[in-house]
Formats: sequence, structure tokens, C-alpha cells
Amino acid sequence: MNTKYIDLIDQTYHFPQEEFSRNETSLEFHGVDLMKLTAEYGTPLKFTYLPKISENIQRAKKWFANAIEKHDYKGNYNYCYCTKSSHFKHVLNEALKNDIHIETSSAFDINIVESLKAEGKITDKTYVICNGFKRDQYIKNITRLINGGQENCIPIIDNYEELTLLSDGIERDFKVGIRIASEEEPKFEFYTSRLGIGYKNIVPFYEDQIKNNDKVELKMLHFFINTGIRDNAYYWNELVKCLKVYTKLKKVCPSLDSLNIGGGFPIKNSLAFEYDYQYMIDEIVNQINITCEEAEVPVPNIFTEFGSFTVGESGGAIYEILYQKQQNDREKWNMINSSFITTLPDTWAINKRFIMLPLNRWEDEYERVLLGGLTCDSDDYYNSEQNMNAIYLPRFKKDKPLYIGFFNTGAYQETIGGFGGLQHCLIPTPKHILIDKDKNGTISTKLFSEQQTSEQLLNILGYDN
Repeated sequence: MNTKYIDLIDQTYHFPQEEFSRNETSLEFHGVDLMKLTAEYGTPLKFTYLPKISENIQRAKKWFANAIEKHDYKGNYNYCYCTKSSHFKHVLNEALKNDIHIETSSAFDINIVESLKAEGKITDKTYVICNGFKRDQYIKNITRLINGGQENCIPIIDNYEELTLLSDGIERDFKVGIRIASEEEPKFEFYTSRLGIGYKNIVPFYEDQIKNNDKVELKMLHFFINTGIRDNAYYWNELVKCLKVYTKLKKVCPSLDSLNIGGGFPIKNSLAFEYDYQYMIDEIVNQINITCEEAEVPVPNIFTEFGSFTVGESGGAIYEILYQKQQNDREKWNMINSSFITTLPDTWAINKRFIMLPLNRWEDEYERVLLGGLTCDSDDYYNSEQNMNAIYLPRFKKDKPLYIGFFNTGAYQETIGGFGGLQHCLIPTPKHILIDKDKNGTISTKLFSEQQTSEQLLNILGYDN
């Protein structure tokens, strides 16, 4: 009878996989021995495997290059990183090694851009696509950036007042884009995105505010839907509607030459994950080609804004199982030495799934359990198998410590969780490790931040006097 955890994995998934393998005692992630990592740094622990960021950027660039060649596409492709997924300097430094551009969403993003520019990581030629609803400070920062010589800074107009506010402060000619307010998926509680300008109002807005404004040049139409790039009728229908707007606008606006299709590539959330990225890109490029040919307008340059796809699969979190609570005859709760609400907030906020695997004891028998966090909140738990209301791990034994890892957690968790700030029930932010690999394949680790201390939390709360 197959009762070992390794048997469960072997009969359920293809294993090992590209990023996951096992040595004699431990799970490895991209060749990193995770039990050695925990032995050196302790748990709870978060880590970022930096090479994965560059790897995913290069993969996307290759897929678009293949599609452009296949369909004889006459436009070019520009990869932008969506900074709100992770603003950390080590993430931006790694991403910018790959000749990419930046998408921002709020005022302080511009300060980050200026810092990177001062260090030579960004030049005046780098595209800085400024999304989001823009109020005073964001407008001032964009104005300062453009006045300072960032010629490829393109504010994306989100409402009818923004163009006037920008024009009042910018001292030179500048470029803009317009964001389409796409229609939401039928299951949403509202019909149209709060972001952007409605389909029917795009051309009138251009003719009213931009066409006769010698200072402003419309360069980009921006399209994004909340569900991301999926092979379903909803996505293709919205894309076609967007392309019709583009061709109609292009006929009255010769300067328009770029289409931003936003982001939304999914990342791996299960060992059974499947998604044909090349097929989707082929179809997108083909649809743009066909629509523009039928309308007899030149094809646009394509921009994307990949956030989670860029950084998500680089991150992980490691916990130790502290204790098991048998609450009734069916439910066993394995308690971790941290909190899901504070360290992986997407698990309870939007029921997001991550890959979860034990680091050790794969040769032991497994059992069905639930995972609980340390806070006194009933929502502080994780259930990766929504249909079964439980997950499987090696059987809990007090004398044999069990460590578990959550993988592909690199996008949004730190910012949503309030990195360095107050956490629910004052659970401290865990230490964070950066993992890199040189050209020879040698792995190195570096402590980015220590676990939060009580002194830091008390200082935030005003108890420092």
C-alpha cells in the first residue's frame, strides 16, 4: 500500500519539475537546498530567488519575438514591469538587467524611478508608463520627471481632468496615452471598470482635448481587464472591442502608434498548472494583425505590463509546524509558526492558491490536515484544496520537526501585508533572504531584513517614550 508522502506526489503529479526536485533529505527549489536554508537562517522565513525574475522576462520576450516573426508583424514589442507587484530595490535591479521599461501607479513610484535613474539603471529613453487615478502629488511628480528630461514618460489619462492638470505644470511638449474603461466579466457586481474612459468616449475625448493641443501628442491606447489574459470568450471579446477603438482612433490620430495590452499572465499555482503562453501571444498578435489589416491602418507597437508574471514565481515562504490540534474526530489542525493573514494575505483576502510542499520527511506516511496561523482570527488558515477542505502532509510527530514551503508568493504579499509595519495580533514580519546565482551556477544567499523586533513594533505604536 502506498502511504508515503512521496507516493502521493508521484501518483498525483509529474515530479520532479523544472523548479522543484529532491535530494536525499530535502526539497530543492531551483537547486537551492531549502533545509540548509532553514538551518542557516531559521523560520519563519521569506526568500526571493532573483534569477527567476530575469528568466521570466526573457521567456516573454522570446514568445513575443516568435509571434512577431511568425505573423510578419510590423510593430515592435516593449516589456514593462508593473512596479506595484513588488517595489523592492532588489526586484527592480534584477528586472532592469533585461532592457525593460516601467509602469507606475502612484506618486511615490516616481520617486523610485528618479532614484533608479540617478543610479543609471533607467535612462531618459526608458518608457515610464504612468497609470492610476492622478491627484496632486502624482501629477507634480510626473510633471517633475518630464520636465527633467524623461522624454518617454507617458501619463495614461484616466479621467477628464488629468490632461489639463498635466498641461499646467509640464513646460515642454509631452506624450500621453488613454486608458479604456473595459467592461467587467458578467459575474462582477458592476458592468464597467472604474478606471479609464468609456469605449464610446475615447474618440470624442481626443477630438475635444488633444487634437488641437500642440503641446500634447497621443501615442498610446491602454487596454487591461481585471481577470487577466485568459483563453475565454470574455477576453477575446474585450480585445476585439479594444482593437476596433484603436483602428477608429488611429484614422483620426496619426501620432497614435502603440497599444498597451496591460498584464495578467497567470503564474504557476499548482504542480498541475498548465497554460500555453506561446499560443496566447500568437493569437493576440494575430488578432491585432487581422483587425488592423481589415481597417487599413498600420499595426501598433505592443506594450505589456507584467507584474505577477515578472516577480511572482521568484518568491517563497517557509514555516515550521509547531503543534497539531485534534479538534474533532475528523479535523487535525497543523499550526505554523507565523500567520497567513500577515505573511500571505492573498490566501485569506481573495482565496488565492499557492504551491505548498513539505521540505522534509517525504518518505514518511501522510495524513489529511488543515493549516492554521498564530493569530486569534478564525480566518487565519490555509486550504489549498478547496474541493476537499483539507491538504496532505507527512504525519505530525513531535520528535520529527516538519517544515513546509509556500512557493510563487513573490507578488503583492509584502505590500498588502504591510512590510515593516504593524501586523495583525502583532505577529512580526519574518526575516527575508535574497538568493542569487552567478554565471558558474554558484548559489549565494544574503540577509535582506531581519525579523521584526518588539522594539520596532512598540515604536510604531508610540510606546518608545
